[in-house]
Amino acid sequence: MPRLIRLDPTGHTELAEWTAEGAGVERARAALIEELEHGYFAVATGPDGTAEQIRELPSDAELVVLRRPIAGG
Repeated sequence: MPRLIRLDPTGHTELAEWTAEGAGVERARAALIEELEHGYFAVATGPDGTAEQIRELPSDAELVVLRRPIAGG
């Protein structure tokens, strides 16, 4: 089951799960948009194992990880 998780001080927090049939997709999309608006980056893992930064929830993603930008200079 595909998942949307946010990396945080506890390790990670699962924000949403959805099915291939579409159950839970709208909730996952809303959670993704909210986290992007709060400054998180999103990276999706595709079916072939590659990862790509995203701004919209891909329907075929197995895992979408949200993280804060890396600080430093």
